[in-house]
Amino acid sequence: MMLVELTAPALEALPVAGLRDHLRLGTGFDMAEDTAETAALAGFLRAAIATIEARTGKVLLARQFRLRLEEWRDPMEQPLPLAPVSAIERIEMTNAAGAVTLVDPASYRLIPDMQRPMLAPVGAFLPNIPVSGHATVTFSAGFGTTWQAVPPDLAQAVLLLAARYHEDRSYEGTHSAMPFGVSALIERWRAVRVLGGRGNSRGRA
Repeated sequence: MMLVELTAPALEALPVAGLRDHLRLGTGFDMAEDTAETAALAGFLRAAIATIEARTGKVLLARQFRLRLEEWRDPMEQPLPLAPVSAIERIEMTNAAGAVTLVDPASYRLIPDMQRPMLAPVGAFLPNIPVSGHATVTFSAGFGTTWQAVPPDLAQAVLLLAARYHEDRSYEGTHSAMPFGVSALIERWRAVRVLGGRGNSRGRA
């Protein structure tokens, strides 16, 4: 499978002010300094969010993703690799010649779940994927569009990790370390990863 993130969290949704307060930083002396500091803090937050999401499989801020599959894991239900999923936007089938066909939305449904959301058929089976072709599932996932929608423990984990990135920004390789406090906060959200195909994982792009 191949999972692609189509949209990114807006700057306005990131808790830049919260991170600035957490770090006890003052405001810049002029607009240029404030702009540069905001950009830097947003970068640390995006890195922290990406790390927390990778460790938990949970999408903190709502955005859109595209999942490509060469075959269904099970024609009666297809696990989705992220949670929580709010909507299946569309499913497209691409045949060996590259022709794309939109699948009728009435033929499938979303089974929401905080750990293992599923794409399921309305009838007996999901639509057949063309031989030497693939299915593309576009879906929306995330707790919400604002930072207030993120569960408090995950939100705190992001601030702690972003603060560590800020403090260690002059050192090589520190972004791979996960502070104990952060690990403790995200532990209950961690889930066993589920492959999108029958052992045919092609990574995330």
